[in-house]
Amino acid sequence: MDFDDQLRHYFGTADIAAIRPEAHAAGTERMRVDFGLETNPGRRFALWALMYMLGVAPDLDVAFKDEGERNTARDFMDMVDRTGGDEGG
Repeated sequence: MDFDDQLRHYFGTADIAAIRPEAHAAGTERMRVDFGLETNPGRRFALWALMYMLGVAPDLDVAFKDEGERNTARDFMDMVDRTGGDEGG
């Protein structure tokens, strides 16, 4: 699932600017639930990355029990910060 697909899945649109406040709240809640239930590490990380970009990601120590996964998440955060796409952290 790519970024646009995830936005459509959780918010009903791939246009971030078009997400209405009530859709944002509902989609955010669905993402949190799905993140808590997801067992596939790749899909779980992708969901966390979307939440990070939207400013609703859980803290790394809560999201990832594995130090390697936390380091990967930190690398992602650094990459986003360097490219100027940091919407959430």
